[in-house]
Amino acid sequence: MGKIPENYIPPRDTWPEYIVPQEFANLPAELNIAEFLLDRHVREGRGDNAAIKFMDKTISYAQLQQMVNKFGNALKDSGVESQDRVGIRLVNSPQAIVAVFAIEKIGAIPVPTSPLWSGEEVAFVANNAEMRYFIVNAPLMDAVTKAKPDFKHGTKVIVIGGKPDEVKAGGDQVFEEMMEKGSPNLEPTMLKADDVGIILYTSGTTGMPKGCIHFVRPVIIEAQIVNKYVYKLAPGDTLGGAAPVSFAAGFGTFTLLPFEGGAAISLIPKFTPQEMMDLISKHKITIMTGLPTAYRGLMKFPDFKKYDISSVRMYTSGGDALGAETLEAWRALTGKPIWEGLGGTEMLHLVTSNTMNPEPVPNSIGKALPGVVVRVVDAEGKDCKPGEIGSMQLKGASGSLYWKPYEDNEKLLKSQKKGVVNGWNQMGDAVFMNEDGNIFFVSREDDMIKSSGYRIGPAEVEEAIAKHPAVADVGVVGVPDPDKGQITKAVLVLKPGFEGGDKLTDELKEFLKEHIAIYKLPRVFEFVSELPRTPTGKLLRRKLR
Repeated sequence: MGKIPENYIPPRDTWPEYIVPQEFANLPAELNIAEFLLDRHVREGRGDNAAIKFMDKTISYAQLQQMVNKFGNALKDSGVESQDRVGIRLVNSPQAIVAVFAIEKIGAIPVPTSPLWSGEEVAFVANNAEMRYFIVNAPLMDAVTKAKPDFKHGTKVIVIGGKPDEVKAGGDQVFEEMMEKGSPNLEPTMLKADDVGIILYTSGTTGMPKGCIHFVRPVIIEAQIVNKYVYKLAPGDTLGGAAPVSFAAGFGTFTLLPFEGGAAISLIPKFTPQEMMDLISKHKITIMTGLPTAYRGLMKFPDFKKYDISSVRMYTSGGDALGAETLEAWRALTGKPIWEGLGGTEMLHLVTSNTMNPEPVPNSIGKALPGVVVRVVDAEGKDCKPGEIGSMQLKGASGSLYWKPYEDNEKLLKSQKKGVVNGWNQMGDAVFMNEDGNIFFVSREDDMIKSSGYRIGPAEVEEAIAKHPAVADVGVVGVPDPDKGQITKAVLVLKPGFEGGDKLTDELKEFLKEHIAIYKLPRVFEFVSELPRTPTGKLLRRKLR
């Protein structure tokens, strides 16, 4: 493979306008992501610094480099060439970080995939990306095994942690054996600034996942901007959280930002409040990142105050609405705020953050990061007034470029108000901005509920419902109505000891009148055992609808 066909990347006249702050504009003409994030630190004398903390093991930058070199050479020996696509479906582990950096170091393109995708979605992305190899943890092989007969481009599978005889009997390769054979010496394959560095697929909330192209130079610049102005990670810091590195949000947070600053990562395969608290204490986590649902879960953990969390200097969040109540409750519990921001798969990582304010502004996703320009426009493309809800458009170091668009992609993007409009990235987010530049997320535009002329953001309704003592989890969507266009429907998971039915429905309606306007009240309530969510915890409203 190697060379990418021209029609797999949109024509240049459809690209967004890139904005690069002058302080990050002096990168060399040839780059390699792994060389910048890993080899640079070893070369500059930080080889003994901690890079990965996993359970009771600590791996230094120099040790990680050796592991990366071995697997990178093994991939090259197996025929992987520069710009080939290599998929990953992995739990958070040292092997996952090794795989990502090895792919990048030989100039190939990592393609993270959600561990929760079905066989159909796995086959679609493997074919859409034309993966040369697919690296998978043995426990996550079921969907891949089902998808393999539908692979159209000879994609081969590398299994981590499987029994060698069983792995090879299925025609797959064994990661551990490849590591043993690989040489520990490997020079990075240098790439041009506009060679493809990463392809991140969207979560598939509104259809099949779409591949978002990120060139090498913007990947490095975005990592520099976000680290400098948000996380401020440096040698001696440890970043902790549970976002999967095998999916867009976790990939950026745990394989780019900490390594840009020479910090360490604390990896947790699956979030539980106790496991997270254990690692904060054991690994001396200095910055913790998590979804709002994770923070709410930690606040309910009965043994929270028994743990030493004095090492943490900063808490961050994104991916879903945090809410003023969660922000203040966390500050009351820990003495520190949660700094919320907004990012996107199309933009690689964060584009706004409350760290642009002296203190977090409640319910705000903050202001645009340096080098990012944000505007809010109405249906005619005119700038909205302060406080007026509209569509968020922006320009920054990266942008909305979709890989090898599949059939009807342009039609789908237009319906979602996504893509590039006159050089501006349109994210599909409904927001409003106040006079001082703080931005307030209302909803994904395709999630906005339009009822009797009113525009209702589901997050506000969800936050109100979640205050009721019977509610463990909630999702709100609009459903068709012949008279109103749409009505608001709430889908709830109840806490143990509570029972759904007409009595609780009437109680919820009366309760909500104290918290939200009458026109926002759900007209329909449904009680379920669980809600569909992405690996990062984002609600899949498409499936609710």
